[in-house]
Amino acid sequence: MKNKINITGHDLIDMGFKSGKWMKEAIEHINEHQLEGEALTEYLAPFIPAPEIELHAKSIDFSINIKAENELEEDNVGKVIESMKTLMKTPTVVDGAIMPDSCPAGPSGTIPVGGVVVTKNAIHPGMHSADICCSVMLTNFGKVDPKTILDTAHENTHFGPGGRDRHAQYRFPTELLEAFEGNYFLKDQQMISAARSHLGTQGDGNHFLFVGKSKATGDTMMVTHHGSRGPGARLYDKGMKIAERFRRDISPKTLKQNAWIPFDTEEGQVYWEALQIIRKWTKKNHEVIHNAVAAQLGIDIEDRYWNEHNFVFKDGDLFYHAKGATPLDEKFMPDITGPRLIPLNMSEPVLIVNGATTKNNLGFAPHGAGRNISRTQHRKSKEGDDYKIFKEETKGLDVRFFSKEIDITELPSAYKNAATVRNQMEEFGLGEVIDEVMPYGCIMAGDWQKNAPWRVKRRNKRKKK
Repeated sequence: MKNKINITGHDLIDMGFKSGKWMKEAIEHINEHQLEGEALTEYLAPFIPAPEIELHAKSIDFSINIKAENELEEDNVGKVIESMKTLMKTPTVVDGAIMPDSCPAGPSGTIPVGGVVVTKNAIHPGMHSADICCSVMLTNFGKVDPKTILDTAHENTHFGPGGRDRHAQYRFPTELLEAFEGNYFLKDQQMISAARSHLGTQGDGNHFLFVGKSKATGDTMMVTHHGSRGPGARLYDKGMKIAERFRRDISPKTLKQNAWIPFDTEEGQVYWEALQIIRKWTKKNHEVIHNAVAAQLGIDIEDRYWNEHNFVFKDGDLFYHAKGATPLDEKFMPDITGPRLIPLNMSEPVLIVNGATTKNNLGFAPHGAGRNISRTQHRKSKEGDDYKIFKEETKGLDVRFFSKEIDITELPSAYKNAATVRNQMEEFGLGEVIDEVMPYGCIMAGDWQKNAPWRVKRRNKRKKK
């Protein structure tokens, strides 16, 4: 009598198949129908794993639109280039560039701030990072006194962790709510709750609300800088998990931070749609703050434009991952409303630029001034009276910290030399400055962690001892 076939998962793995949800149903089918020989081979054919995708044998060439002008910059530029060289071995990559404000953003192989990486049919969540669609918006308020705008903005914006209290929340537009509810990645209640409470908030770090006057017209202009807050961070986490699943299956030699979601999969299509919805939410996040200022003062908006500098842009089957790089090419902005914005630091003008795509810029410009050293290093280099340092570096400006605590790591000295960035923009053809918003003042989160509840609790414990 013929022995009964009893295939197990271990048997299939020994035959070269990868474990997955399919395996349980396959084992049941094989054993139920006692498949063997040609019948077994034919049944298992669709489950044969695709060959692993290998890394490029050598780094794909990329454009270097930056040069070091001192020893500190040499170290920074060297690390950026080495990181890009490692990244450019990723199988999906076809082109890349680094901007004058480039600085490292993680271990070697991580896309730097100021980096542009072009891939084919692949979305890399790690290359747009958690701050999806970090962006800038400008509103022209005409001849209104800049102090009036800054004071009113201070009453209407929100910096720091978390979202707004329920009574202070802006209305969440119905069409955006429906878009969230209709997307697999965005429809969970925690995501929607964050989208409601974080609307009209700006976060912390280098995000700001800046007020100044146009050098060309004298008009007062307000510029906000922030990203997609909690909703974007949650989408990023989900995207990285999906990308990691693909990485393990199709390209395990790819670095985890460079895992990708193939665009031609269901996951790729739905993730791309989610990115566009987050983009719309982020634009609305800027608008509600600007509109609230105009409404409170009862004044008309003269002009408005915005652009993201931390996003993925699609052109055919190519995906341009810009990690802190400003799009110049109109094809990257379906709702383009005017020139682009490049802020430098709180004591420097916000640059208003136009520009054309070239072989070396790939259609992008810098997004700001960047850093040569980390926040921690800068903080250590500025030992002394924080208030005195703050007053020296912001002389003549109305600079406010929402938490009422100075953040030394956001003062002008924390950033690269603005003149150097502008000179290299001109040298490498990275946009033409057509106007400047000369600084009056700004609002930033400040060092909100200094008096965070857990710190206060710890300090009180020490006092009791």
